[in-house]
Amino acid sequence: MIRKVFFLCVSYFIVFSVHAQQDFVPLDLPTPNSCRTGAGAPGPSYWQPQVDYDIQVELDDENQQIIGSEKVTFHNNSPETLHFVWVQLDQNLFEPHSVTNETEHGHLSDDMKLDALRKMMVPFDGGYKISKIADKSGKELSHIINNTMMRVDLPKPLAPGKKVELNIDWSYNITEHAVYGGRSGYEYFKEDDNYLYEIAQFFPRLAVFTDYMGWQNKQFLGEAEWALPFGNYKVAITTPADHVVAATGELKNEKAVLSKTQRERLAQARKSEEQVWIITEEEAKANEKSRAKDKKTWVFEAENVRDFAFASSRKFVWDAVNVPLGGKGVLAMSLYPKEGNPMWGKYATASVAHALKVYSKYTLDYPYPVAIAIHGPIFGMEYPMISFNGARPDANGNYSQRLKEIMISVIIHETGHNFFPMIINSDERRWAWMDEGLNSFIQYLAEQEWREGYDSRRGPAYKIANFMASDKDKQVPIMTNPESINQMGNITYGKTATALAILRDVVMGPELFDAAFKEYSRRWAFKHPTPADFFRTMQDASAVDLDWFFRGWFYTTDHVDIAIENPKYKVLNKDTEEKKKTSDDSEGIPLTSTYDFAKLYKNMSESDRKLVDEEMHFYELTFRNVGGLIMPIILEMQFEDGTSSTQKVPVEVWRKNDKKVTKVFITDKPVKQFVLDPKMQTADTDLENNVVKIDQKAKKMNLLTK
Repeated sequence: MIRKVFFLCVSYFIVFSVHAQQDFVPLDLPTPNSCRTGAGAPGPSYWQPQVDYDIQVELDDENQQIIGSEKVTFHNNSPETLHFVWVQLDQNLFEPHSVTNETEHGHLSDDMKLDALRKMMVPFDGGYKISKIADKSGKELSHIINNTMMRVDLPKPLAPGKKVELNIDWSYNITEHAVYGGRSGYEYFKEDDNYLYEIAQFFPRLAVFTDYMGWQNKQFLGEAEWALPFGNYKVAITTPADHVVAATGELKNEKAVLSKTQRERLAQARKSEEQVWIITEEEAKANEKSRAKDKKTWVFEAENVRDFAFASSRKFVWDAVNVPLGGKGVLAMSLYPKEGNPMWGKYATASVAHALKVYSKYTLDYPYPVAIAIHGPIFGMEYPMISFNGARPDANGNYSQRLKEIMISVIIHETGHNFFPMIINSDERRWAWMDEGLNSFIQYLAEQEWREGYDSRRGPAYKIANFMASDKDKQVPIMTNPESINQMGNITYGKTATALAILRDVVMGPELFDAAFKEYSRRWAFKHPTPADFFRTMQDASAVDLDWFFRGWFYTTDHVDIAIENPKYKVLNKDTEEKKKTSDDSEGIPLTSTYDFAKLYKNMSESDRKLVDEEMHFYELTFRNVGGLIMPIILEMQFEDGTSSTQKVPVEVWRKNDKKVTKVFITDKPVKQFVLDPKMQTADTDLENNVVKIDQKAKKMNLLTK
């Protein structure tokens, strides 16, 4: 048994060189003000705009086109008078001469695929065709289109607290996702001559106007996603009558678009925690053979959302289940073609429900009435209450355990985006990590709760170590604008998720971290947080100094590599009696003693005698920061008797020198070996310098007199 004194380690620092310590200097964050406080909370003067939409849109299944019109109401809740507004035209990404197309890299090869050649030779005409921009009275408004942004001049200055109405008509050609990619598009099923549409960024959307930067009108180049205001939506979607439509919000005209049987099943699903099929696979197979000549209009409404998307096809199987959350029920649903079965029918809706429960536990109760997973051509993309997800069995319905868990992970991730950024509404155009990274972190927690030992792709510290040790010329800090990041997966998703996992498990501890993270979620639900708000809230709600952590992980490309070296060993025993001055030059520690130990022992207090009644072992270890990122020191002592114990030294051990520190550890039995970060919890990139063996052939230590 190891005595309690083992944990009361004596420590001291040896400064090997003069070093300007910067790790614990406060982060240089924006000055707090009445909009955003120094604690990281919205201030008394915080404001944000509201933008409401009334949209009529038709899906042309014959020509793969979208035709729409919208009434947009912009509420100027800012303290500024506005003379113009900015509108996002994301489909202009697919204009033949868009900035993205003009600057796309390419190469030639001897075995080029036909799709790649066609894309180079015949650019797709996928941009918006704007046919009307008018005010409430119908008067045409002056406007300028600049790539994916459109400035609309207002008929008169819009004062604070006032609102303005814009009316826009448009159309565009839908992209075939397999050829042109993107976050929206269609898949063509040759076997049954059908289309499946996943439609997003389909309407001109107002950009967000914020206190921290004004209009967010940075161009959409394809990588950095969106910054959007909250508002209320009413959307009428006209499709062929035999299509089934799922969308953001609640369906408001069930009787007009669903059969009596489908309505009854949907009502049953709203009360059942067991999976209910609204459309079975057999019914979907029959429906995909139909070719309706007439049309139906599906009407959806959504309150306090930042975006809207929908999916449409005659191929959909549809199942649903009720998920009790926060005293109410949430309808979790999945829609997928028969090609997704049996995997989708077994696990998709369960994955949605699981994500809602876990994310609600770590953030806030899911506030919306529905959450939907769609299976189609887009492998992973998120919108309020609806997401597009990939992973499909082979033609015979076979799938591996790995493919099943890829599907589960994608659905958890995309459903989780309802929280980041659909509710906690960060600016994706500037800080992609605030939605992708935070979301990937909670995804990791959700995967581990799905199944013990789940092979999470991102989150475990050891999985990011090789990347962090790789060529620094290929790395950029997490805080880099996403359009300039080559390795979004490793940096924005993986590194951020790992950083937060380490922050939770190693630095703060789950209890403090979870409380602070929930406070951040509560403060910024349905608002627009910035990185400074996150950094400040995590410290304000925990009393843990984290400037060093956020600086190292988010603002640099340093990595964790702490080496353990120069072990020195001494043993203290009460039988030691030295009556001469000794100097242990070989060990480097001068020990001077001239005394009668028996007399000294006799004069000791009872508590002091206990310190030397048993043989005590002293170990001096040096820790060297090789990689640049400081971390708490997690040290495992492996004893000669086969037992072991682990001690964590707080990160503040580096506060006076972040290059090299020395520390003494005391045990009541000999240590055979010290291992740094034994469970690979800190993303240490070099495990070879994490182990030292102890040579027990050391001289005994004399007890110094006062």
